[in-house]
Amino acid sequence: MTSEHTPTIEDLEAARANLKKAVDRWENYDGNNPNKHRTAVADARVVVHEIEAQLKAAGVIELSDQEKLFKALDERFPDAQSREVVEHEGRKYQRKFTPVATSLSGKSVKAWQGSWVEVPQ
Repeated sequence: MTSEHTPTIEDLEAARANLKKAVDRWENYDGNNPNKHRTAVADARVVVHEIEAQLKAAGVIELSDQEKLFKALDERFPDAQSREVVEHEGRKYQRKFTPVATSLSGKSVKAWQGSWVEVPQ
């Protein structure tokens, strides 16, 4: 997918179907290689994540209340580092990043998902 192409809901449905097929192949594999199909699953997860993010950014998919909060925090604190604590509307939030998918070895992250966690006061 090129940056000139705005994904559609159909693209997202196709990517989710591809992810399901990859997961099914992985789960139904009964050979002697425990890593068989893991790369395909990880790659498919990244594609689904990227398409969902683009559709949400374009307003095609409505954001949940939590995602709206995350977006507001991202806009207010665009340079927040991992584990950094910020204050927004009287509450404190910590920036977190988790991998969407990793390489087979687990040493390389294919894509990151940013989020915020409310810090108890």
